[in-house]
Amino acid sequence: MKVAIIGLGLMGGSLGRALIKKTDCTVYACDKNEDSLKKGELLGCYGERLTKENAGEVDLAVITVYPSAFFDCAYEWCKYLKAGATVVDCGGNKRVAVKDMERLVEVYPDINFIATHPMAGREFSGVEHSTASLYENCSWLICAVRASLESISALKRTLKAVGARKIVHTSPEEHDRIIAYTSQLCHVVSSCMVKSPTAEKGLGFTAGSFRDLTRVARLSPEMWAELFLQNADNLIGEIESMERRLKEYRIALETGDEAKLKALLQDGTDRKISIDRSFQKFFKDEDKG
Repeated sequence: MKVAIIGLGLMGGSLGRALIKKTDCTVYACDKNEDSLKKGELLGCYGERLTKENAGEVDLAVITVYPSAFFDCAYEWCKYLKAGATVVDCGGNKRVAVKDMERLVEVYPDINFIATHPMAGREFSGVEHSTASLYENCSWLICAVRASLESISALKRTLKAVGARKIVHTSPEEHDRIIAYTSQLCHVVSSCMVKSPTAEKGLGFTAGSFRDLTRVARLSPEMWAELFLQNADNLIGEIESMERRLKEYRIALETGDEAKLKALLQDGTDRKISIDRSFQKFFKDEDKG
């Protein structure tokens, strides 16, 4: 298979490195930033630069750019792709991406369009932080917009080859509703955590819990602001829900209600154990399959 990676940052660079290391795919790449292309070449993210002349050879085009740039980028490159090629995104929201792809289908009816979101990442950005192991054991979410069964199967084989452990089919609405909680809320909370005045005085007082809770406070403001605003309705709902839960703890502390506080903490422990068991079963069932 011949794969084009359009946008050579952390996600695109890591995908290219994984494809070259773990598959026999031919990998092309392009990026507006010449420095990123040079770094990507040195890191082994691709074998050849993507051009208008060789784009017609591509079977799969993976567009890893900011969500606001996806439509224009896809519109420009689709005109050079062959009929039957597949175009996917890797963005953090799917309602906007799917709407963009539905518009593209009208212009390019011979192209397969599949919206995807790999559940993988790092707190660093840029191709220089890419790694061939980024996608190992991740789940990869997909929303087929207009695609043949053959193109979906080929994509799933490729995702498995670079390390994806579970492929999850979802709707754009379900994706954005859940991702507001599992990803975007975590980034908001992490960002809030490090803004406490106490954070500056914490040297020698931190351990794993602080590092885990604040890891993703280091992020790309440009990209995450886009993601938050695109999914504002769902994210606001999760923030409000978090505020209500925090208020329960505050009231228990203010009133010295030890029984209530113990009950809140026990409920959190029980829910964490239940979630962990569900996750173990989720991946164990996939391994059996």
